[in-house]
Amino acid sequence: MPARLLLNCDSGESYGAWSMGDDAHAIPLVDQANLACGFHAADPLTMQRAVTLAVANGVQIGAHPAYPDLVGFGRRPMACTPAEVEAMILYQIGALDAFCRAAGVRVEYVKPHGALYNALVKDDALLSAALSACARYRQGLPLMVLAKADNDRERRLAEAAGVPLLLEAFADRAYLADGSLAPRGQVGAVHHDPERILAQAVAIARGEDFPGFDGQPMRLQADSLCVHGDNAESLAVLRRLRAALDAL
Repeated sequence: MPARLLLNCDSGESYGAWSMGDDAHAIPLVDQANLACGFHAADPLTMQRAVTLAVANGVQIGAHPAYPDLVGFGRRPMACTPAEVEAMILYQIGALDAFCRAAGVRVEYVKPHGALYNALVKDDALLSAALSACARYRQGLPLMVLAKADNDRERRLAEAAGVPLLLEAFADRAYLADGSLAPRGQVGAVHHDPERILAQAVAIARGEDFPGFDGQPMRLQADSLCVHGDNAESLAVLRRLRAALDAL
């Protein structure tokens, strides 16, 4: 069985009067909280409150930088250069880290969000830009990337940049045969059945097969497992998932 799988959740994604997710429920049950940094969601007070909640529960804080796309929640592709991507990630890490430092902690890792996260899966230049942002911000600051059937590419680029990697899997997303995520626009790309979410999570934690998008068995090695804060069904099963992972 692989090393203990951490549990993470995208959090702090409310914006002003608009509420997203259930941070008060989710953050106490996870090991890592990926906090929005203002580009796809969150405002300064939301960021401060999310940091406070994470610190109170002993949860690691990760920066969750995105393309500058509040209207699209950071899920729309943008034609940004590697230099722009590196600068926008640095900007967002720094914004969140200000609240962390004020609370006596620091940003522990970086997990890009949405369309930016997906762009790093296939674009070497953008992945290198994200790795450079981590390296320049602080030596040893890890980048969280998608766990796939083969992560040799990510490991090679990360080693060249001197940046640790965290490989992430998803409990509530369907996977294509190559280990990439099925596009959200396709029916069945997001799991809404709590039993399926729980079964996929446990299979990943045990290093066992689970059904991919096409029904064929697949297996992933991951360091951390994500539950989306904006998926109500995922949050509903989160307490059971925490208990299941702790029992392994």
